[in-house]
Amino acid sequence: MYRTTLTWVSSFYSDPPSSCSAGPSGDDLFHWQATIMGPGDSPYSGGVFFLNIHFPTDYPFKPPKVNFTTRIYHPNINANGSICLDILRDQWSPALTISKVLLSICSMLTDPNPDDPLVPEIAHVYKTDRPRYEATAREWTRKYAI
Repeated sequence: MYRTTLTWVSSFYSDPPSSCSAGPSGDDLFHWQATIMGPGDSPYSGGVFFLNIHFPTDYPFKPPKVNFTTRIYHPNINANGSICLDILRDQWSPALTISKVLLSICSMLTDPNPDDPLVPEIAHVYKTDRPRYEATAREWTRKYAI
């Protein structure tokens, strides 16, 4: 088990996404903290978002539990920081790395999926009034992520 854990820790450090960082929280290799820089082509630009990553003992055969600790206005992320992302649920594969998970989350910030929302009200605003969605997302980014 220890060797497997070291393998996935080192795989992250050998292939880190450019806009993200992550690593163990203290001595617990099953609890990581991550940081995502808001993508420049999104209303989250300039924001710094913090996430918790909890690895189950049977990782990589089960997905990690990832949640935002920074508040964010997004149709796929709720007030508790839970993330609606298929690769963290039914589309998980042991071949996915934490780098790929964080890149997928970054991509979701640029391109939300309003057809599979965790917050239907925000998805509705995204679909019907994009300028209002982007203004609110920018406002929340300034308020909570800077």
